[in-house]
Amino acid sequence: MAVLPDLPLLLARCHRGEPAAQRALYTLYASKMLGVARRYARSVPEAEDILQDAFVKVFTRLAEFRGEGSFEGWVRRIVVTTAINHWQSGRLQRQKVLLEDVEEPSAPEADALDRLTVTEVLALIDRLPDGCRLVLLLYAVDGYSHAEISELLGIQESTSKAQLSKARKHLLLLHQRQTNFIRP
Repeated sequence: MAVLPDLPLLLARCHRGEPAAQRALYTLYASKMLGVARRYARSVPEAEDILQDAFVKVFTRLAEFRGEGSFEGWVRRIVVTTAINHWQSGRLQRQKVLLEDVEEPSAPEADALDRLTVTEVLALIDRLPDGCRLVLLLYAVDGYSHAEISELLGIQESTSKAQLSKARKHLLLLHQRQTNFIRP
């Protein structure tokens, strides 16, 4: 069984710039945070880039961590913000999101999504358009409110809500196509 390091001591050593401590901190959180980055990235190499950029920020902003919440939560927020910034910077010109009236899936159709495994749901989410995928992940997986999402993505709160609704509809359609309910 691995012995967990004394986090306050490890953070102090990282703050002093000790490479061994920085490696230990990275090793402690990299695997879990790569999973977070992977949800927002389109590929493993992209997730690894996000993770690397995020850990650079973690080490340069270490003095900003006040211990008021969990350190892991603080690192997770940096990873999510870095992933969003990565997504935004990858666009030459951000497209305006068209607000559409999207109906919520009816209960029997939505039940079909409830029967999927986590792996199947994540595979479907990965096929969503970027805007829908980001809003869905931020809201449903990471627990951000629409107000927080609008601030993070630089969109209106109503756009966040519309994108979430659109994501749900897309997920249902993708699932139906996958299970041959609807032919593409």
